[in-house]
Amino acid sequence: MSTGKDYKKIQQIVLAYQNKLNELEEDRFLEMPPIGGWSYSEVYFHIFDSSILSLKQLTGAATGQGEQKPTAFIVKLILFMGSLPPGRKYKAPKRLAERLKKISKTEAVALMDDFVKQLEKGALLLPNADKDLKMPHPRFGYLNAFQWLRFIRIHLNHHLQQLHRIDQSYLR
Repeated sequence: MSTGKDYKKIQQIVLAYQNKLNELEEDRFLEMPPIGGWSYSEVYFHIFDSSILSLKQLTGAATGQGEQKPTAFIVKLILFMGSLPPGRKYKAPKRLAERLKKISKTEAVALMDDFVKQLEKGALLLPNADKDLKMPHPRFGYLNAFQWLRFIRIHLNHHLQQLHRIDQSYLR
């Protein structure tokens, strides 16, 4: 998938998050789901907080702050396939897990808006980005700006599926 397609797909995924948020009552947004794990609120905080952090790494790589490091083959394969390998439960890296918190729907909207604004700025840097300059990811090693954009898409989509699982747990 090209950078332009990744960017458009991210915009579509964010719209799905916005639509989902509009459907939820504040109490449901904050409560722990029947399946346990994160509430909708915590998922929204995690995904948009970590996506903003990812955009900072994308910006660093795109503006020449990165290093010339290799990207592991398995990471290249995940980025090429466009999704995390199925059948596994993934834990947030410790530094992200420590940041996790519940937020209100109003705070979620503000966080999404901040992400969208930063995404637009980051996308403008991509045409001049050097593919050899990479910034570190806590699990995937070093990614260039284009790989960071692809990762953001994959990660947003992964947690959108998590929201679907939370939805299903309320129907049981």
